[in-house]
Amino acid sequence: MDPNFMIDNASSTAAQMGPPAPAMPLIPELLGYYLLALVLSTIGVIYIIRRKSTLGLDAPDGRRKKHEKPIPRLGGLPIFLAMVLGVTVMLYLGRVRDSEYLPLLICNSLIFSVGFFDDLKALGARVKLIGQIGVALILYSLGVSVDMLSNPFGEGILDLGWWSLPFTVFWLVAIPNIINLIDGMDGLAGGFGLFLCLTLAFVGFVGYHPEVMLLSVLMAGALTGFLFFNFPPARIFLGDGGAYLIGFFVASVSLKSAQKGSVIAALLVIIIALGVPILDTAFAILRRSIRGLPIFSADAEHIHHRLILLGYSKGRALVAMYSVCLVLSLVGISILLTKGVALPVAGAVLFLLAIGAARYLGYVRSWSKLREQIRSALERRRRLEHIRIHARVLEFDVEKCANLEEFSEVLRHRFRWIGFETGPSPLSTPVRLRLDTSVEAILYCPRHGGLESDWFNRADVFTSLFRRSLERWGALPDFITPAQTSIVADS
Repeated sequence: MDPNFMIDNASSTAAQMGPPAPAMPLIPELLGYYLLALVLSTIGVIYIIRRKSTLGLDAPDGRRKKHEKPIPRLGGLPIFLAMVLGVTVMLYLGRVRDSEYLPLLICNSLIFSVGFFDDLKALGARVKLIGQIGVALILYSLGVSVDMLSNPFGEGILDLGWWSLPFTVFWLVAIPNIINLIDGMDGLAGGFGLFLCLTLAFVGFVGYHPEVMLLSVLMAGALTGFLFFNFPPARIFLGDGGAYLIGFFVASVSLKSAQKGSVIAALLVIIIALGVPILDTAFAILRRSIRGLPIFSADAEHIHHRLILLGYSKGRALVAMYSVCLVLSLVGISILLTKGVALPVAGAVLFLLAIGAARYLGYVRSWSKLREQIRSALERRRRLEHIRIHARVLEFDVEKCANLEEFSEVLRHRFRWIGFETGPSPLSTPVRLRLDTSVEAILYCPRHGGLESDWFNRADVFTSLFRRSLERWGALPDFITPAQTSIVADS
C-alpha cells in the first residue's frame, strides 16, 4: 500500500475527529473551577437582592405563591453569568475544545434567554415551547445528537437513523420542563440540579470525559452559590431562566458524555437520578389530563405541596426529597458501574417508589376505590367544562349588554348557578384572581362547597371575561371586589 495514501488517510481521520481531548483534571483544578463559579454566582445573587428593583419580582397570590412579600425571580442570571465566565476561562486555557463545546454554550445561552424574558414578562406556554424546540433544533444542526443507543447489558448497537432528530429534540426539551415543573419550593430545583451536575461529573470521570467533568463541576459551583440564598425562606427564586438553564445544561452535556453518539448509559443514569421530578411530572400530567386542565398550568398539588399538607415543614420536605434524589443518583451510577446489571433493580426501585408515593401522598386515596376516585374527578372535569362554556357565552354578553349594570345582572344570575357567592359572608372564602400586574378581582366561594382547588380552577375561567369588562367599561361588576396590587421592593 502507498505510504503517502496512509499518511493522507490518517490526517483526514484526525481532522474529522478534531483536536484531542484535554487531560483529565485533578482535584485542585476541579476545586478551583467550583470555587470560581460559587464566588461569581454568590456576588451576582447578592447584587440582585440588594438592588431592590421592581423588575422580575414574584408577588404572592394567596393561592400557590404563599411567600410573604415580592421576591426576585432572576436567580438564573447569576448562575448563567458564572457559567459563561467559567467556560470562557476554560476555553482560554485550552481545557475545553471550542469546536466541541461552543455549540453547547451558544444554545444554553439561548434557552436561558427564553426563560429569562418570561421572568421579565410572561411569554405564554406556547411561545416558550416553540423557543425550546427551536433551540433544540439549533443544537441538533450543530452536530450534538443521539445517533445510536448501545445495549447496556453487553454487545450490540441500535442505529436510530432518522429517529435521531425527534429523540434528541425530545430529550433536550423534556429535561428543562421537568426541572421547571418542580421549581415550586425553596431550594428544590436548585438542589436537584446540584445533585444532577455532581452525578454527571462522575459519569464524565467513569467515561474519561474531562470536559464533562469540568463543566459539571463548574455548574455545581454556580448552583451552590445560588442555593445559599434559595434555601427556606428564600430571598431569591430560580425563575424560568434558571430552571431551563439547569435542565438544558444537564440534557446537552449528558449527550457529550457519549462515545460516538451512543449514549444509553449516560441517559439511563440521568433518567434514574431524575426519578422524583419525572414522577412528579407524570402525576401532574395525569391529574391535569383527568381534570381537563392545561398540562402546563400551575397548581399546588406537587409532591412537595403534598408533603407539607402531611405536616412536613419546608425544611423537612426538602431534606426528604434530597434524600430520595441522592439514593436514586447512586442507583443510576450503579447501572453505569455494573454495565447494566443493576438496571432491573433500578426499574423495580422506581416502580415501588411510584406506587408508594401515589398512596402515601394521597394521589390515590384507596386502591380498592381508585375507579370511584377517577369517576369523581371526571365528573368535576365535566362541571368545569360546562362552566367554561358559560364563560365564553358571557364574553359575548359583554358586547351585547348596553351598560355595566345590565351585564352585572346577567353575571350575578350565572354566578349563583355556578355556586359563587355574590358577596362576602361568614360562610364564604375569598378567591383572588390576578387580572394584570396592578389589578385583582376577588370572588367568594362557599367555605364548605367542595375542594378549594376546584374553586380556584373555576375562578381562573373568568380571567378573560373580567379583562373584557375592564376594557369596555373600565370597571368590574358591582359584586366583584376589585383589589389594587402594588409590586414594590422592600426598602
